[in-house]
Amino acid sequence: MGGFFGITSKQDCMVEVFFGVDYHSHLGIRRGGMAAYDKEIGLQRKIHNIENSPFRTKFENIFDEMHGTSVIGCISDSDPQPMLIRSRLGTFAISTIGVVNNANALIDTYLSNGAHFDAMTGGKVNSTELVAALIGLKNSFVEGIQFAQSVIDGTANIMILKDDGNIVVARDRYGRIPVQLGKNEDGYCASFERFAYTKLGFEHIRELGPGEIVELSPEGITQLAEPGKEMHMCAFLWSYYGYPASTYEDINVEAMRYRNGAAIAERDMQQGRTMDIDYVGGVPDSGTPHAIGYANRTGKPFARAFIKYTPTWARSFTPAKQSDRKKIAKMKQIPVHELITDKKLLFVDDSIVRGTQLRETVEFLYNNGAKAVHMRSACPPIMYGCKYLNFTRATNDIELISRQTILELEGEEGLKHIQEYADGNSERGKKMRRAICEKFKFDSLGFQTAEGVVNAIGLEPCKLCTYCWNGRG
Repeated sequence: MGGFFGITSKQDCMVEVFFGVDYHSHLGIRRGGMAAYDKEIGLQRKIHNIENSPFRTKFENIFDEMHGTSVIGCISDSDPQPMLIRSRLGTFAISTIGVVNNANALIDTYLSNGAHFDAMTGGKVNSTELVAALIGLKNSFVEGIQFAQSVIDGTANIMILKDDGNIVVARDRYGRIPVQLGKNEDGYCASFERFAYTKLGFEHIRELGPGEIVELSPEGITQLAEPGKEMHMCAFLWSYYGYPASTYEDINVEAMRYRNGAAIAERDMQQGRTMDIDYVGGVPDSGTPHAIGYANRTGKPFARAFIKYTPTWARSFTPAKQSDRKKIAKMKQIPVHELITDKKLLFVDDSIVRGTQLRETVEFLYNNGAKAVHMRSACPPIMYGCKYLNFTRATNDIELISRQTILELEGEEGLKHIQEYADGNSERGKKMRRAICEKFKFDSLGFQTAEGVVNAIGLEPCKLCTYCWNGRG
């Protein structure tokens, strides 16, 4: 994933954008970047690798290096950005969030007449640079953005810092991820996360609609393109990768997770699955609020049976090598023996994707004396790797534990019955859950339903993307 933040102001706003970008650090761990416009200096840009150091430590000296009354910045889990571009539309800085699945086809179709790109490792093209090139084919930023979004297979939220200091922001065509607007007495801002600017003293104005494009100046906001009517917002924003303080479409993430956990508990109780357990816990961090909701509904005590040590390794998949990631994941889990030894535990995880770390977590609990480990997933079984965002993306779908289990049970024939396997009440669904239980040594396993997640969010089903669960994007 990734997140961007930008301000155009009557005053130097480097400090505000520095903190605003840092507040997006939960969305990406590979690259951080900032670009600024100053009337005397012009456009400036700085990018750092943040795989082994947080954004703030790499950019703490940025105030000596850059100045600007209009500044944008980003956290990225993919390509280095913002990019500085010279084109027929002028010189500008650009940052994007999303994914471009058809990069080679776009280059062959639209940019084969002499366009050059910086090749990254393996010959890959920087997606943000590609989006900028597509925009530059048209006569205005609006035409260019709409053209780029129409031909991209994937998703593209776009933020552009122009050479006059104004900022153009566009939400992707189907509103899969948010763009939110705020203001203070000196100017205006745009951000993925609303709390990033309200914490800095900006007043929230509104969210952009799907496909809407606006231009920000210190004096105001100009709408350049009206929003479309169709929206397919990513449901995983609320269930997993949204920050607890985040609010999207006026629905808070933490509150949604409490509702979702309570709904999982309600279904367990209706089905007579009121297990003999001592404690309910969450697989940290994002499983925890779902578990609180579950515990509140059942009346079972909530407890943190193990603590995730994060001061030095905030996210366990930071290292490049899988062996290192496994080691870090193991080192981060510190047991609270009084809450594990001889205890029957139920954990709620935000989702079960590949299951690698979850398997090790369960082994860790048993090795520390747990008598039983029950597992609940706050999401349905993940059946499809996401093709719209850099989330649940896999080399191929076979990496998903649900798909692996289906193939083990029934071979290729089973893939014709994916929705049956997703349904925990069907015979195929029960077999898949039993098989995963045996693999992971769970005493029981339950998944939330897609309908349950949608209800906990509270938006109309047609406004949410649930592709990774049921193939409906």
